[in-house]
Amino acid sequence: METKDVSGKPEKSTCPVEKTLKVIGGRWKVLILRELFKGTRRFGELQRGVKGITQKMLTQQLRELEADNIVHREVYRQIPPKVEYSLKSLGLSLEPVLEAMNTWGIVHLTRNKQASGQCVEVQP
Repeated sequence: METKDVSGKPEKSTCPVEKTLKVIGGRWKVLILRELFKGTRRFGELQRGVKGITQKMLTQQLRELEADNIVHREVYRQIPPKVEYSLKSLGLSLEPVLEAMNTWGIVHLTRNKQASGQCVEVQP
């Protein structure tokens, strides 16, 4: 998805990490991807799996992921209408990235737990 700077001109990101963060950054996209790594999901299944996300926000985030070629949206012409979401190959290629983030998070939480003495439960 092309972003624009304050003057309305397209921004060109040359940093791969910055580009990755633009695609998967934010509060919800990683959680949506987590659900889609489990397999094809319908909208309602995604909304139930991503606690706290509104219908409007889920729609917006899915559209952005679709525009970035991460998510495939399949519309079935039937009554009632049926729409399914799945990961494209580019989306599937993000799984090791998110696994690395999860591993880092576990290590970081473990260090914080030892430093603060607080009880932290981690579910991979």
